[in-house]
Amino acid sequence: MPYVEIIVAVLGAFALAWLADLVSGRRGLFATSLVSAVAAVSGWFLAVRVFGVSTMNEWTWVLWSLAAATLALGAFFLFRSKR
Repeated sequence: MPYVEIIVAVLGAFALAWLADLVSGRRGLFATSLVSAVAAVSGWFLAVRVFGVSTMNEWTWVLWSLAAATLALGAFFLFRSKR
């Protein structure tokens, strides 16, 4: 399968968003999915286009993508407004 890395990255980002939503106790899956997806794309961009540590055929960019999603979800829950 030529696109298995992309599929794993998308499913991993959604799984991180789902876990973050479960842990937080909120039912805002759309918001966490949006944050996770944008961060995953940013992680890919940093790994492949900016730093050049990986190509699209390697698995290194998937780790960068999931790490960026994890950091962004942490920042999202840290800095969101609490009423």
